[in-house]
Order: sequence, then C-alpha cells, then structure tokens
Amino acid sequence: MVMPLLYQCQGQTSETSELYTYKKGDPNGIGKWYMGREIAHVMGFQGMGWLERPEREKEENTATLLQHMNISSYDTIADVGAGSGYHVFKMAALADKGLIYAVDIQEEMLAAIQQKMNETELQNIKTVKGTEKSVALPENSVDKILMVDVYHEFNFPVEMIASMKKALRADGKIYLVEYRGEDAEVPIKKLHKMTESQAVKEMEAAGMKLERNFTKLPWQHCMVFIKE
Repeated sequence: MVMPLLYQCQGQTSETSELYTYKKGDPNGIGKWYMGREIAHVMGFQGMGWLERPEREKEENTATLLQHMNISSYDTIADVGAGSGYHVFKMAALADKGLIYAVDIQEEMLAAIQQKMNETELQNIKTVKGTEKSVALPENSVDKILMVDVYHEFNFPVEMIASMKKALRADGKIYLVEYRGEDAEVPIKKLHKMTESQAVKEMEAAGMKLERNFTKLPWQHCMVFIKE
C-alpha cells in the first residue's frame, strides 16, 4: 500500500529542548523526536480520498472497533484528528442522544465534515478547530476520545495528551488506534506505525495507564488508556 501525499511540515531548527530532540531521520519524519520516536509528517487534506477508500472497512474492521468502544446513546466523544469524518458519522449514529466533537487542525477536513453534516439528518456533531498543542475542548467534557492513526503525527505529543487529559472526564477513556509497529507485514510506512511498548511509554509519561489492548483488528492496535 502506498500512503497518500503528506504535508511537508516545517521542523524546528534547534537541536534540543527539554522535551524534544531535533536531528535528521527518516524522509517521512519531521526531524523531531520524542522518547526515541521520530514524529511523522501530517497527512494533508489531499489524502482525503484515501481516508474514504471503499476497502477501508475490510482493512481496518471499523465496525468491530466501534463495537469495542461500547458507545452509548448519551456519550460525548471526541474524534481527535477526525480527518474527513469517517468515524465521526458512524459514532454519531450510535451516540444519537449524545455529542460527537470532530476535532482537526485542517480547515479543509472540517469543511468536508460540515458538508456531510448538511447532507444528513444528524444534529449531534460539532466541528472543532484544534491547534498543534490543544484539542480546544472544554475541561471535563468528554467520555471517550478516539484517535485513529493520528497520534504519531502530533508535532507536540506532550502538550496534546495534556490537553486531552483535561478534556476527559474522571472515568473517561482514550482509544489510541495505531498500525502495529511490531508487524512488518502491515503495509504502512514505518513512521506511520507504533508499537504497543512505545505508546505505553509515552502515555504513562502523561499520567495515563493502559487498561487493555484490543487485538482483534486486522492491522491496528486499539489501546485503551485511562487516567492513573
């Protein structure tokens, strides 16, 4: 599988910081490292068609993922890095009396979601323009946060997880979905995959702990994190 065109994000020029290290690495990375992992380039809105590809359900088994999330009618859920809204609309139908925040930093992605909203009868979706450091959500406002193949692209993972942790309710959960870095057979570029051990290391540094890893998806981890 060939990944779609990626945004060429500007890496910072300083060599070190308290949290991050800057050095040359993989061509698919931004030259910025966190806890031994190079951060990947962000997928641009030009790759929207890949997000909506017809074979995605077979490759990722989205239906099983959403079933595993145990979504209730009254849930408030944030899809962080929502992209074109592939998961947003599926979750909105399940949380029909709740609210789905579609969070993204790209105006083009949010515009695509808004256009789909205008074509449906779903009224429980709210688009949110986030930043590289914040999900821009109210404190203590969400029951679940879903991140699908996006965390590895965060330019500021420490700040983003801190922002999500604030938005999460006391008993809330983060569902971190990433292509399995341990599996060379998963046909995705190396920097766009993560191992469970790396994800756990980074989330534990943010005060989150692994509750379980749902392993029934074809290519991806679905790691569930809760507040420590």
